[in-house]
Amino acid sequence: MKHKPLDKETERIASLIVDAAFSVHKNLGPGLLERVYEICFCHELAKRGLKYQRQVEIPVVYDNILFNEGFRLNVMVEDCIICELKALDIVNPIWKAQILSHLKLTGKRLGFLINFNVSLMKDGIKRYII
Repeated sequence: MKHKPLDKETERIASLIVDAAFSVHKNLGPGLLERVYEICFCHELAKRGLKYQRQVEIPVVYDNILFNEGFRLNVMVEDCIICELKALDIVNPIWKAQILSHLKLTGKRLGFLINFNVSLMKDGIKRYII
C-alpha cells in the first residue's frame, strides 16, 4: 500500500529511534524483561536529544463517548512516532494489529514494533506507516 512520504524531520527521528534500539540490543542482548529494555531505550533516546513519553494512555472514543480505559502504548517519541516494545520469543500477529490500532487512535502516521528478544536486531524491528 502506498502512503504519502513522511517529512524529513520525522525520518530523522525515525533513524535515531532505530539507532537507539540497536544500541540497547548491542549492549544488553536478548533475554531480559520488556521493562528493562524500555527504560534503557528511553535513556538512549534522551542521549540522542529526543523527547519521549512512557506508558502513554490512549483514550477510546466510542459512540461519541470518551473512555479512558483504552490502550496504553509503550513509548511516544517527539509526539509523532509510536514505539511498541516487546521481549518475546514468538512473534504474535496481533502485535501488528495493535500498533496499527494505536496509530489510528492517536492520529500518528509512523510506528515501530521493536522486539528485543532476537539474535539480530535487524530481525526485531518492524516499521508501520498509515
